[in-house]
Amino acid sequence: MAHEPHTEVAIEFEDATYRLPQGKTLLRRIRLRVAPGETLVLLGRSGAGKTTALKLINRLLEPSTGAVRVEGKSTVEWDAIALRRRIGYVIQEAGLFPHYTVGENVAVVPKLEGWSEDRQRRRVRELLALVGLEPEEFRKRYPHELSGGQRQRVGVARALAADPPILLMDEPFGALDPLTRGEVRREFHELQARLGKTIVIVTHDISEALLLATRIGLMDAGELRGVYSPREFLNATDQVAAAYLAQLRVLEEAGEEK
Repeated sequence: MAHEPHTEVAIEFEDATYRLPQGKTLLRRIRLRVAPGETLVLLGRSGAGKTTALKLINRLLEPSTGAVRVEGKSTVEWDAIALRRRIGYVIQEAGLFPHYTVGENVAVVPKLEGWSEDRQRRRVRELLALVGLEPEEFRKRYPHELSGGQRQRVGVARALAADPPILLMDEPFGALDPLTRGEVRREFHELQARLGKTIVIVTHDISEALLLATRIGLMDAGELRGVYSPREFLNATDQVAAAYLAQLRVLEEAGEEK
């Protein structure tokens, strides 16, 4: 039977498994749906399969078995470039081109899409203002002239430049110092409501997951152990979830003692 597109589903994993050529399984039979406008956080320790799952969404990897669908269509049926232009991608340390100015970095995809120079300039100014960077002050700077938090903001602006409906974020705040991470995270949380994007974020930080997620997908050893709202996660009895909650309590107690 032909697959009927789920109009209410932006991203779908249907028994998606990913194995390395040598045979090691990194993801095992993942079943998951992400609704349009939802922020799903994939939470898990290093090696849990979070980044592998993210790369299956924008076809940097293809499932060994099963399927991953974006907007109702299997990723392997999409033209890879067309798919990636519908998906913004933010990585740790932003991954900016060092020889491009901030404005040129933000305009990379609009330029590829053939936007006029005037439209590119307007979009750059709009987005820099959106992420809290004064356009005239920052657009002509180079990445090495920015702080870590500023580079991460530029990375978010670049991912949003062509207004993609989906945003993938791989440990986006992990390389920042704790104070800057908290600040940028709060700013992004406020931005989410205005963006209306479907967002998938990879993190191992339980505080980040609880702050940013509509739902939390708990991953461990290549398996999806459960999907929870933040409130449900706080009451979860799963062994791995309990370990995260114990860590959260330690952090809260340490804060209270200070």
